Amino acid sequence: MSQTKNILIIDDHPLFREGLKTIVERDKRFKVVGEAGNGRQGLKMARQLKPDLSVVDISLPDINGVQVATEMRSYLPETKIMIVSMHSKIDYIAEAFQAGATGYVAKDSASDRLIQGIESVLKGEYFLDSSVSHQVVEKLMKFPVKDAKITDADYGSLTPREQEVMRLLAEGSTPKEIADKLCISPKTVENHRANIMKKLGIHSTMELVRYAARLGLIDVELWKE
Repeated sequence: MSQTKNILIIDDHPLFREGLKTIVERDKRFKVVGEAGNGRQGLKMARQLKPDLSVVDISLPDINGVQVATEMRSYLPETKIMIVSMHSKIDYIAEAFQAGATGYVAKDSASDRLIQGIESVLKGEYFLDSSVSHQVVEKLMKFPVKDAKITDADYGSLTPREQEVMRLLAEGSTPKEIADKLCISPKTVENHRANIMKKLGIHSTMELVRYAARLGLIDVELWKE
């Protein structure tokens, strides 16, 4: 993430938008290039600005964040989308991920988790705020994994070490935590992760979590703090 990344904020509360902007621009790697107070305005600005990432409130006065994510992904597939929301609308969050968002941060933890979420999403990873992530996983597990036909035979194609790394990744451990636990280097963990994804034909940590849960390898309750 060498060059400055442009961020668009879509939220109908001016004070909260200002707070998000302050948090984002403390980090010199990111720049807020636009702010919108509703979904339609946000979509119009996204077309004009083509940001690297849009931070979108799930509850907007005209159209909700799910609709924004759906429309934005249709004409700006390279723009990453991260949802901000209160804890109560888990159904909307799950729908937002299905619509193309790849990150979620709860409003009451945005000050602590926003930058971490932005970093993950811009790297092409999924980010789930840990305060609700287990509930989101449960919802997402009800949807089929897109473009992936995974069988138990695929799991059997993994080496014992790859199976171990896969389970730890699915439980939410970071590469560094896995490296420390298994007494290997973080680079080796990343190599195992790449091999696992290739062998299983999946492309994201979220798909990995859903696959592991379906095989009974992990308990989604482990995603609770």
